[in-house]
Amino acid sequence: MNLNITLKELSPEDRPREKMILKGKNSLSDSELLAIIIGSGSRKKTALDLSREILMHCNNDIGQLTDLTYFDLIKFNGVGEAKAVSILAALELSQRGMSTSSVEKIKVKQSNDVYQFLKRDFNGLKHEECYVVLLNRANVILNKFQISKGGVSGTVVDAKIIFKIAIDNNASSIILAHNHPSGTLAPSEQDKVLTQKVKTFGKMIDLPLLDHIILTNNGYFSFLDNDEF
Repeated sequence: MNLNITLKELSPEDRPREKMILKGKNSLSDSELLAIIIGSGSRKKTALDLSREILMHCNNDIGQLTDLTYFDLIKFNGVGEAKAVSILAALELSQRGMSTSSVEKIKVKQSNDVYQFLKRDFNGLKHEECYVVLLNRANVILNKFQISKGGVSGTVVDAKIIFKIAIDNNASSIILAHNHPSGTLAPSEQDKVLTQKVKTFGKMIDLPLLDHIILTNNGYFSFLDNDEF
């Protein structure tokens, strides 16, 4: 007797794949979309049951789903390496699509605009990463680039790389952003030194640093807003 339950064994109305084909992608719930990614269930639950369990763990908030790591996902009974990797890949693809489609539309008027633009890139990270955000003369975001990736306590940033990227992409100004995995929003002495170094050189070559943002999972710190600039 085969106890493995798959999507094919559900009634046609309950099969997410068939439902998407018949009624379109917008007709599916979050759990049904996740079930399609998962593909099959376990011995005791369908893929749909499993997706509901995962979403319930995230308070049915897709935003919290993006915070889950590989090791978080494999803790669910029925989620192995392949399913966990598939879920993470789908979430990453979605986030990249959102970032790409919104780049040309974002005009930076305040620090929160940059925070909203970048927060998904830093959500759940256990190590530090640093990005440079490039802007045109109208303060519209042109692009973002990761310039360094380090450990829990810090990352080494080369100012020459920052300005090379900015010049190569015809940026008119830049904003630095990095995260603090510890959760503290206070800038370190190293953060302050880097900010002043980049700000000073930017003035010399007419490529100004407009702000430096520190992000955590609970908020952000702006050098400009806090008179640290």
